[in-house]
Amino acid sequence: MSIVSFHRVLITAALAFCALFAWWEIARYQVDGDGLRLVLGIVFALLACALAVYLALLNRFLGRKGV
Repeated sequence: MSIVSFHRVLITAALAFCALFAWWEIARYQVDGDGLRLVLGIVFALLACALAVYLALLNRFLGRKGV
């Protein structure tokens, strides 16, 4: 496994964590109404989106074409 492939695995794991944590915090906000949970949910949802964009554009960031 190359270092780029391993990096993709780590990014995917981080993306999954952020998305699940965002979902969890927003679900908990709906139960108890704590504003901090909503803020954390939104922040982690944005982080998940940023990681998804980074993963999609990783080859461009690395300067690789068609790999």
